[in-house]
Amino acid sequence: MPEELVALYAPDDDPGGSVGNGVGNGVGRAVGTAPRSRVRAENLPHAATAVLLVDDAGRVYVHRRTETKDVFPGLWDCWAGGVVTAGEDPDEAAYRELAEELGVRVPALEPLFRHWYRDDRTHYLACCYRARWRGEALSGPVVHQPEEVAEGRWMTLAELRELLGDPARPFVPDGRVGIERYLAGDAAADTAGDAPTSDRGNDARYDVHGCLDPTADGAR
Repeated sequence: MPEELVALYAPDDDPGGSVGNGVGNGVGRAVGTAPRSRVRAENLPHAATAVLLVDDAGRVYVHRRTETKDVFPGLWDCWAGGVVTAGEDPDEAAYRELAEELGVRVPALEPLFRHWYRDDRTHYLACCYRARWRGEALSGPVVHQPEEVAEGRWMTLAELRELLGDPARPFVPDGRVGIERYLAGDAAADTAGDAPTSDRGNDARYDVHGCLDPTADGAR
């Protein structure tokens, strides 16, 4: 089977975020492709999606990565996602990764924010979203992808904060940047039932609630 090709992104439009992790304007553009093995070996800048799965009670689905993951194996995380492949739109990748990793399909994704993350293992534009799980009848059961997820469960925000502070349960460093940003400000919108809309503008792909409509032209 041919090796997966990953879309390479240029971080030069966002000099602060490419080094500072979680800061800057979250801008990036696709400039080429490379095999996944080369992306990892040379730590090439790319894009990846991160979807926070929440339920109507405000809980977050948290999982532990398998020991065979190529980055941050065995660590805890609260984002479902992965690299954006060659020719793939980040929105499309977010739907795909959520379905692959947790078995959940939702009618709409809520874009949260984008930021650059970089360390000695990975360098990417994080495209962060929120998905609402409406129960098994509407969203399907949560089913772990065995190659990616070792275990998982629903947590309240208080339990998630406890996990983030527990050195016995190490948390992925890139996911920590995103969830701490979410907990610092964007989680407040969850109480009101609205997602942050700063990144959406007048984009016709989003419905009146600010949710990404997968049936709209260009949404998938």
